Amino acid sequence: MPPIVELIRVSKVYQANGNAVHALREIDLALEKGTFTVIVGRSGCGKSTLLNLAGAVDLPTSGEVRIEQQSTQSLRDAELSRLRRTRIGFVFQFFNLMPTLTVEENVELPLLLDGIKTSGKTRERIAELLGMVGLEKKGRSFPHQLSGGEMQRVAIARALVHEPSIVIADEPTGNLDSANAETVLRLLQHISETSHTVLMATHSREAAEFASHIFSMRDGQLSVS
Repeated sequence: MPPIVELIRVSKVYQANGNAVHALREIDLALEKGTFTVIVGRSGCGKSTLLNLAGAVDLPTSGEVRIEQQSTQSLRDAELSRLRRTRIGFVFQFFNLMPTLTVEENVELPLLLDGIKTSGKTRERIAELLGMVGLEKKGRSFPHQLSGGEMQRVAIARALVHEPSIVIADEPTGNLDSANAETVLRLLQHISETSHTVLMATHSREAAEFASHIFSMRDGQLSVS
């Protein structure tokens, strides 16, 4: 079976004050279905850049990124947007929940953005996901009524609502205490065990212990940890 996501000799170069900044240097990485891969490294080492390329948020300067065998460089902006909406789930350090929407509405939002109307099937899907993350009684709550750990669990449910091929998590435990961080990591581990592919960036070696594959990143280069 081909990888869900594949980076082939990928480099990313930015221009800053007339100077070339090499964020990534000829990265090779293949993410198989049902794996939990973690990239560990300090801030500024290139982790988020790699996640942006794997999530079709950005394009490489050289090399190739393939998502479900489709090269991202061959897609137009509208096609990249649809790919992100339908095949990729994102979990962020700062949750990125809409404060004026309830928990249920936040989870449903990716479906609405893709033109899928509310139905009995979508409500059932939302209830199933809130049950999976342990928030079945919080559906009518607003984000300000939740703890940080609960908000991140809502974000995970939202990332899964459209049944993506890959879930990309950028420092998802960075704003959580140790107990809530462990809960989130166990959820991501469970997601990978149910055939989703999970790619996470973190600076925490402890967080990486929940993964099936661990890589270290330094100065834009990747190595097996």
